[in-house]
Amino acid sequence: MAIKQLIKRTSGWLYLNSPVGRNQLQGAGVILMLHRVLANDRAADLPHRNELCVGPKAFEHLLVWLRRHFDCVPLMDILAPNSLRSERPRVTLTFDDGWRDNAVNAFPLLQKYQVPASIFLSTDFIGSRQRFWWESLGETLWGSHGEKARMHLIECLHSIGHPLPVLVDDIDVDRRSLSLQHYLQSLKTVEPQMLERLTDECPSESLPQALDWHQVRALEASGLVRFGPHGASHAILTELDDLRLNEEISRSREALNNGCNRPLSVYCYPNGNNDERVRKQMAAHDYPFALGTGTGIYRGEGDPLNLPRFGVSQRTARNPELLSWRIFRGARP
Repeated sequence: MAIKQLIKRTSGWLYLNSPVGRNQLQGAGVILMLHRVLANDRAADLPHRNELCVGPKAFEHLLVWLRRHFDCVPLMDILAPNSLRSERPRVTLTFDDGWRDNAVNAFPLLQKYQVPASIFLSTDFIGSRQRFWWESLGETLWGSHGEKARMHLIECLHSIGHPLPVLVDDIDVDRRSLSLQHYLQSLKTVEPQMLERLTDECPSESLPQALDWHQVRALEASGLVRFGPHGASHAILTELDDLRLNEEISRSREALNNGCNRPLSVYCYPNGNNDERVRKQMAAHDYPFALGTGTGIYRGEGDPLNLPRFGVSQRTARNPELLSWRIFRGARP
């Protein structure tokens, strides 16, 4: 595995620094997808956090690397059809959900290196006591809020037919974390209403998780950050009927219009899920662009209502040459 990683990192570095790579990427746009920036890197290293979280040292390392190889630009500089082509490839950062640590941990580093970013808000959570189920259940099961809370949630999960696997109690931290990651992934099949009820069984120590509107306005006033909608309730849009889909899109837009001065005309699909019906609704709501989770670079071609992005994990942020390898694969004709 180490040799495979070394080959990818070396190939990625050669690609970014070769005439072929520079020619392929000239004027291209790379959209990165992040979620959280935690207060320390060891917490972000654990498998059940690694995919959605990065630590501050890894995030800073990523920003330095990006500035070395790319022009770091706002999202609309990549999407706007009349934007000027640059000699270097362009990259933009997007954050999904609207976590409070985007303001507390990510923004100071964005400001330090003057890297712009776009944050897509699940608007029902902003300034409210609502919580994301993955985080609440995951941290409670990890024991972050004490053994009593952990055992209570385990009993609740057992009562609905989702008992915890034995490996979640493994003495090895990494194996235990990996088992928890797989278990949380399996809970995505549980009814959303049941996940909400399970979240309510978790202790309130994890509040608040999301940004509040004061933080949103302060970040926007910096000129470095803009905001767009990521659903209202973070419901998976493809699972909603037409009436609820229309209401979800409208409610998130109204919240952004009320809470921001310059909301982006770009939607970001929760979980990346979209289909033809959802995209037609986006067009009907006058959204010219929407972000998915498919991998690739943006050249102004393809479906603007299903734009590709590259996800950034703690592993990727620590080793951004792995990102250049993925960009190389995404840039091939």
